[in-house]
Amino acid sequence: MTANPLRELPSVDALLRRDDIAGLVEMHGRERVVAALRAALEEARAAGEARPADRLAGAASATLSRPPSLRRVVNATGVIVHTNLGRSPLAEEAVRRASEVASGYSNLEYDLAGGSRGSRHRHLSGLLAELTGADDGLAVNNNAAAVLVCLAAMAAGGEVVISRGELIEIGDGFRIPDILRQSGATLVEVGTTNRTRLADYVSVLRPETRAILRVHQSNFRMVGFTESPSTAELAAAAAAHGIPLIDDLGSGQLTDLPSLMDEPTARSSLEAGSALVCFSGDKLLGGPQAGVIVGAAGPVERVRRHPLARALRIDKLSLAALEATLELHRDPAKAAARIPVLRMASQPSADVRARADRLATLVGGMVVATTARIGGGAVPLLELESHACSLEGGERLAARLRRSEPPVVGRVQEGRVLLDCTTLEDSDLPLIAAALAGP
Repeated sequence: MTANPLRELPSVDALLRRDDIAGLVEMHGRERVVAALRAALEEARAAGEARPADRLAGAASATLSRPPSLRRVVNATGVIVHTNLGRSPLAEEAVRRASEVASGYSNLEYDLAGGSRGSRHRHLSGLLAELTGADDGLAVNNNAAAVLVCLAAMAAGGEVVISRGELIEIGDGFRIPDILRQSGATLVEVGTTNRTRLADYVSVLRPETRAILRVHQSNFRMVGFTESPSTAELAAAAAAHGIPLIDDLGSGQLTDLPSLMDEPTARSSLEAGSALVCFSGDKLLGGPQAGVIVGAAGPVERVRRHPLARALRIDKLSLAALEATLELHRDPAKAAARIPVLRMASQPSADVRARADRLATLVGGMVVATTARIGGGAVPLLELESHACSLEGGERLAARLRRSEPPVVGRVQEGRVLLDCTTLEDSDLPLIAAALAGP
């Protein structure tokens, strides 16, 4: 009868007595090490192998040394606001502010002057008013939440008018109509996909109407036979019927840049008469994930006091990073230089080419002309002149780069890997070289 080789596997207790395992316990704690050892033993049993103790110890060490699931990657795709790669990288000032707040206690909801309870929403209200011309403002955890709470506060139980051409789908299959119905308001669709006139809006306004909603087509464009009323025309129609215009800008921006002139600003929307304007914090603003709401004092206060505002509130680290980002926007030139998204979008093509030349020299690649994009549902028709380092290897090399530490994410085109230098920093180049030099 053949002996069962699995009987030769050491026990967890025997493995714990090894010197190398004792070092792991000191580094990771006994509970995690025991779990890793048990996983190594289960793997050996599943394979039907009597693996030696040193191999089991090595497997446990490898498990404990794995990088965290969420970690930094090098973006070589040429998509500046890359939704799958975390959208906007933060400015150093924003990272530093978030770290300061995270390292201890803060006055998140404490009034230092009065020595009493305060509101987290008050930290941004003055800055947002200054930068957008609004009476007031606040932030929640993302822009979909911002639109949701605005409609819930202003239109629950009533009707909201929206153009059929603005019933868009956003990331991961979520559709604007499905999200907005959760507000308790009834959507009234007007016009057609490509043409909605002011008269279409006005014809459905009645006592049950609570608001007009305008959704900026930030992630696509319609060309050809199109028509839509201006923000000012919609705002005037809404005001004439005693209801607010809520303008969802999507990506939004605060700083006018030549390359982003197609994107409306919050200030321009408010000046046109919008009662509430919503936009993202982690797209063209260049900050953390957030949904920013600005507008007239009364509507903003109604939003602030709605129960959903608490359920969807922004956390203290995002709030700190957003405040620091907004402070940079006080000086447009400083914002363009210090906020990574704006810096990448406005950098000279010659600088990108020089970076591509340096990378190609480091890794033995070839420089090719290409195009970069803003991404993140912003300026979809805009193509930025760019240069990339092109390497042979196709999907196999791309997969290898993704396994490096830090992972490098490029794009594969016609069987070659392109490392687009619009989204690379100079400090990324040696990391890519090391990844390519590794096994």
